[in-house]
Formats: sequence, structure tokens, C-alpha cells
Amino acid sequence: MNTFDDVFGVAPEVQASAPGRVNVLGEHTDYQGGFVLPTAIPQTTTVSLGRNGTAQHRVYAADLNEEASFAPGANADAPFARYVAGALALGGATEGLNVHVTSNVPMGAGLSSSAALEVATLRGLRTMGLLTANDVQIALTAQRVEHEFVGVKSGIMDQMASSLADTTTLLYLDTRSLERQLRPLPAGTELLVIDSGVPRRLAESGYNERRAQVEEASRLLGVRELRDVQDPAQLDRLEPLLLRRARHVVSENLRVQEAVQPGLSASAFGQLMNASHASLRDDYEVSHPEVDRLVELLQAQPEVYGARLTGAGFGGAVVALAQSGRAQEVGDRVTALYGGAAQRVVP
Repeated sequence: MNTFDDVFGVAPEVQASAPGRVNVLGEHTDYQGGFVLPTAIPQTTTVSLGRNGTAQHRVYAADLNEEASFAPGANADAPFARYVAGALALGGATEGLNVHVTSNVPMGAGLSSSAALEVATLRGLRTMGLLTANDVQIALTAQRVEHEFVGVKSGIMDQMASSLADTTTLLYLDTRSLERQLRPLPAGTELLVIDSGVPRRLAESGYNERRAQVEEASRLLGVRELRDVQDPAQLDRLEPLLLRRARHVVSENLRVQEAVQPGLSASAFGQLMNASHASLRDDYEVSHPEVDRLVELLQAQPEVYGARLTGAGFGGAVVALAQSGRAQEVGDRVTALYGGAAQRVVP
């Protein structure tokens, strides 16, 4: 794999990294002001940067062996480079930079490889002295990259998780106020994450469509966001499609709030995860038959308390809550049963 020195002929000035994330509970709630419960995964994206003395940015993605060039402030033609282009533009890079990217966060798996790239790039600009921002401001800037340069109207969860979460606790985040707390996993448990091998593409999927549907539901209900609906019975006046979409968001917020109650058992937490998957599959309709099959295999294992798809859906990864010390064994067993291109990501 080509290094920064191999590609650009000099050493980088700075290097910065950011992790991917897995969302344990609270899916498709963050763009409606709701509650989420992600954690960071061990896999990270690393960005190396250095000034090049020209009026062009050059970006090289080592894992793809692809390169792109574009002017400061401009977007990139190559889709892989748009995340970097946006971060450079919004992060204050007005002179040409060389940027080298390498990552072991699975791409297209719903584990926020894009947020990790955005946050890592912005952290690098901060280290270079081109950007003055705290970790929350970096997350907010990274979200703008998605909106303005990538064309995905993402919520704030992925960027906040990549910027603030760690791998040992859950980040309980109110996506409206950005208030947050670190919460432990249920006692005696660990997480298992498996990439189904079914790739998903947010900008090409129904993500923006789902967002528009719940925004319309909020408008019809006369609320700022579905976060403000506490009783699912309030949704009954919506037409059937919007009712299902809104019911997922409202019930998912209630599940997250229940999941962080002190002393909740692993079994009860797992049941919330199972209910979340059913809601994503049936009401929000963002699952996939192969993902459903993988979730069902996990839910059938005696060492697993609960399992669900994670991320925006339409393919990607699943997350399960397993007995401590058993996740790797269960993951290997289930991937063998599932076959195909599934791969265990965590642990």
C-alpha cells in the first residue's frame, strides 16, 4: 500500500484518526431531534496532511488506490473525495494540501466510514492550526459536509459518535440539545458486529425519502419534530404510510429512553434491540432480506440477548448483545451459517 511519502514525495506535516461507530439503539431518530445510543468501534480512519505549495488539493485514498485533485473550496468530482473536499472547504483550508487516507472501517456497512473520514480530516486541520473547533463543533461541521458536499441529509449521530464516543461505553445522546452521557453496557455483556456483505449507498437509497416522509408527518401533526410526540396514539390521524414511518421514530425514542434506565437487565435490553429491528423492517422498511436472515440467526443463538440492523439500513451491518466472552465464538458460528460475504467486525 502506498504511503504519503510514496505518493507525494515528502513526509506529512500531521496525522489524525477517528473511529467508526456502531449504533446499538436509536435508528433514524437523529434527524427528528431524538435519542441515540452509539459506541465507537476499534476500526479507525487515518488522514495524513501536508501543504503542497500549489492552488490544488490532492487526495489519495490508499485502500482504493484512487487519487483526486480539486481547487480549495471546490467539491471533488470523484465521490470518494467529496467527504475530504467538504471537510477541507468548511475547515478553512485555503491553500493546496496533500491528503493521504487509509482506513480499516468497513465501507458501505453502516458503520460510519464517512463520518470517520470527515472527523479525521477536520482533526488534522485543527492540528495544523487551520481550524479552531472543539469536538462538538467538529461533529457539526462534519454533518454540514454530508449535507452540502455529499448530498445526504444526515442527522448528527454519526459525526458525534466518531468525534466523542469511545469503545468502552455507550454514548447516550440527545440529538436536539446535544446533551450526552456515557452509559455502560448491561452487566455481563459485550457487543458483536457483523457486516452482512450487502453494501448500502445512502445517497442512492431511500434515506432522503424516509427523512422527507417523517418531516411531512411532523408538519401534519403540528409538531417541530417527532421527538415531541410521546404517545403513539397521536399518530392515528396520519395516512397509513406516514403513520408507519412516524410510529418507528416515536417508538424508537421510547426504546432508547428505556434502555438507559438504571439496572435494566441484559435480557430486557436485548428485547428492545429485537423490537427495534422489527420496527425498522416493518414500519420504516429499511431492512433487507439478507440482513433479516442474519439477524434471525443471531437472535436464535442462546448466548445472544438481542440483535438488530445498525446504521441507515438497506444492507450493511448488524449488532448483537452477547454474553461476555462469547461474542467472537458466536460471530464465527453465525457467519459460517450465513455464508456469503459476511464478516465479523467486532470483536
